[in-house]
Amino acid sequence: MARLVAVTGCCGFIGRVVTEALLKRGDYVYGVDALTYAADPTLVADWLSQYGPERFHFVCQDINALGRFPEVDAVINLAAETHVDNSLSDNTRFVATNINGVAHLLEMCRAMRHYEIPRFVQISTDEVYGSLGETGYFSETTPYDPRSPYSASKASSDHIVSAYHHTYGLPTLITNCSNNYGPYQFPEKLIPLIINNARNGKELPVYGDGKNIRDWLYVVDHCEAILSVLSSGKAGETYNIGGNSEKQNVEVVQTICDILDEQTGCLPGGQPRRTLIRFVKDRPGHDRRYAIDASKISRELGWQPAVRFEEGIRQTIKWYLENPAWISSVIDGSYREYYEKMYGNR
Repeated sequence: MARLVAVTGCCGFIGRVVTEALLKRGDYVYGVDALTYAADPTLVADWLSQYGPERFHFVCQDINALGRFPEVDAVINLAAETHVDNSLSDNTRFVATNINGVAHLLEMCRAMRHYEIPRFVQISTDEVYGSLGETGYFSETTPYDPRSPYSASKASSDHIVSAYHHTYGLPTLITNCSNNYGPYQFPEKLIPLIINNARNGKELPVYGDGKNIRDWLYVVDHCEAILSVLSSGKAGETYNIGGNSEKQNVEVVQTICDILDEQTGCLPGGQPRRTLIRFVKDRPGHDRRYAIDASKISRELGWQPAVRFEEGIRQTIKWYLENPAWISSVIDGSYREYYEKMYGNR
């Protein structure tokens, strides 16, 4: 049976994959996006052209300014400020969107008591758990210990979502995912930043000693997990979503360099792209290791990641090589100012 699903942040990196999957499955989407710097506004026209206004309705709005939802069956909240570096220089937007905005969405759902209250899926991050040592994994029962303004804002919103379930009986669910990657990711994030710089022979900035470890999750796998939680997850529960792909940051950078050398040839003079790597001053509060235990979602909902990192990174690099115009369209003057601020004096 087709559902009407509100997707906030529908034009972002993960939002586009979730929205497209819902539309392809025959659902109706009430899309909301403020169209900030990391969103792709061309998606709206594409979806309207392909599916029509009866299947896709779009509202260009900050989630704090939304008045009400229509009679939606579910809300998937992907609207968020997400980049840690940005939160270090200005956390006001993170508080406004990630905390106040989520509380506003929950109040909108609570106001729908004359309808059936929609399921509310909050998309969060493994960063709320803090930092791991050399061993161990984050589980759904790991205490929250955020270390950056970004992760603190996401931890706060997770607690608010949980409180609305326990206090008001809203059918809320929370997912905490590991690092996403894939096509169309804005180049402030590690993988697209490195692909773009390495492709153009520019320096490859790596924080600290490069040995910080992250678990990498292909964006399509993440989307499938979100939709599994939406359909079959138990209200009030949290589900961790991981890719079973722990990698040191420098290892990820080296892998990208090697694949680009293989596919496009080395730099002029025959130099491998690994020679472009530059270790820069570490960012404050840089967590050492994240690793997800995703056994709960596997056991209860039958989800497992389908794309191995070695396969996913090749698919991602191939997409960026075949779509240089997209990168050029998003790297404007504001991005160059951001890049200089983050890496120019390190």
